[in-house]
Amino acid sequence: MNKTHDLVIRGGAVADGLGGPLVEADVAVDAGVIVAVGKVDGTGREEIDARHHVVAPGFVDIHTHYDGQAVWDQRFAPSSWHGVTTAVMGNCGVGFAPVRQQDRDRLIDLMEGVEDIPGVALQEGLDWAWESFGDYLDALDRKPHDIDFCAQLPHAALRVYVMGERASRLEMATAEDRARMRALTTEAMRAGAIGFSTSRSINHKSIKGTPTPTLKASEDELMAIAMGVKDAGRGVLQMITDFDGEDVDSEFGLMRRLTEASGRPLSFSLMQKHKNPRGWERILQLTRQANVDGLHMLAQVAPRGVGIMLGLQGSRNVFSECPSYQAMADLSFEDRVKRMRQPALRDALLRELPLSGTTPLGMRLVEFTNIFRFGNPPEYDPGPEKSIAAIAAREGREPGAVAYDLMLADDGHGMLYSPFANYAGRSLEACGDMIAHPDTVIGLGDGGAHVGLVCDASFQTFVLSHWAGETGRFELPWLIKRQTSDTARAVGLYDRGVIAPGMKADINVIDPDALGMAVPHMQFDLPAGGRRLMQRASGYAATIVSGTPVYRHGEATGALPGRLVRGPQAAPTV
Repeated sequence: MNKTHDLVIRGGAVADGLGGPLVEADVAVDAGVIVAVGKVDGTGREEIDARHHVVAPGFVDIHTHYDGQAVWDQRFAPSSWHGVTTAVMGNCGVGFAPVRQQDRDRLIDLMEGVEDIPGVALQEGLDWAWESFGDYLDALDRKPHDIDFCAQLPHAALRVYVMGERASRLEMATAEDRARMRALTTEAMRAGAIGFSTSRSINHKSIKGTPTPTLKASEDELMAIAMGVKDAGRGVLQMITDFDGEDVDSEFGLMRRLTEASGRPLSFSLMQKHKNPRGWERILQLTRQANVDGLHMLAQVAPRGVGIMLGLQGSRNVFSECPSYQAMADLSFEDRVKRMRQPALRDALLRELPLSGTTPLGMRLVEFTNIFRFGNPPEYDPGPEKSIAAIAAREGREPGAVAYDLMLADDGHGMLYSPFANYAGRSLEACGDMIAHPDTVIGLGDGGAHVGLVCDASFQTFVLSHWAGETGRFELPWLIKRQTSDTARAVGLYDRGVIAPGMKADINVIDPDALGMAVPHMQFDLPAGGRRLMQRASGYAATIVSGTPVYRHGEATGALPGRLVRGPQAAPTV
């Protein structure tokens, strides 16, 4: 007698998530779990025709910042538009728990400064129904979402909770402080944190310009926290540091010692710096040796340039540092566009632009060899010929005038692209080399963050469309593995990321011929009308979480099967 399944996906080219070749097969699902892969004779209460499509595990994104959005929103968009079925938030040491009432604004200021999430949206959207990290997880757990998600314990919140004002003054933690942090870390891991995160980057500052409280935390403090993770017997460590100059070996040595002492896996952010284009190679040499020595260390790398979008609706544009623009910066978008169409204002801004390049930000905004026409569809590897400088040279015009006209295009919605990392030499070659390295994992998409400047939550789609489709450098099954089983295992999720009986039924049905990304657009749907850059995807015929389709052809089905994942998940026994 033929069995009736909850869901049957018919006739797709199945990518197992382990890098094996595509195999034509059916996939049957019952009670949120894959029960059969092959020829399925039974029927499904719901069936999806996957002929001419690829059936892949859902993507696991290990570097997002939905810590606030998860409180007020049931959807992890835009990540969930791009096939992500599990998101890990709480990266870079910033987040909202644990917290005392008097420190709430401090954490908002830090999140706004580090991750460019509007403070007014956070003020209105967070209900603060928690104090401890466990309370925060409970609050998140009460609301269904479109996809699954995990939360990390952020160092900044932990430090402020234990040390108060002393944390923000960058004072050293006392022995008593360290003991308290260790105990709270263990408590958070046991409550369901997937790991602990910290930042040692001088670029991470609050909206008021103060450094992140974790910037100068001592090794003793970090070691106490790492040992708290060890005490719990579960959890990963995540870190961002600048790796500047001669500090590379010493910074890596610190991370290595934390990993050795705690026995816990550690990942860290790694990008190609334009001022030191080959510096990443030394860091991966150290990572390789650490893993050869039996440690578990991974570099989180991005699959394309890391940069900002410059436009009149965003947080920055080419003329942001010009006095005539600053005088009207608070006007509505429509009024600013109208004024910029006036010849007198245009002349004034073009006169002021060379003088605006005297500040660090101003210099970046006039680096026209590294600012590009974005295009539609969006071009993340435009090449030097599409830089504003190159266009201006061909047309015999000033670069500022070219940038001015491109931003005013499409009724003022025109965008320029300025990568500040991973695009030295105006090439993505280093990105490909980093993706291919055995000691890296794809991350750094920052979904939910940098909402006025960046929209990199489309990384998952870009990986497949660019590295398999446009360049053909990597095989599609291997790229799927890099975003499914590899990312899942990096954070201890062994129950997902693979198409096989017994595994969690998080699945994407993808039309590779239609796969692509729209140009980012600005939405004003954050609390208090806050803005955020969003980017749609094409080519996802279905995204399925726990056996339930949550998106069909890019549109939400209304189902919300996503849940908080508390801690690591063991592989199924079948």
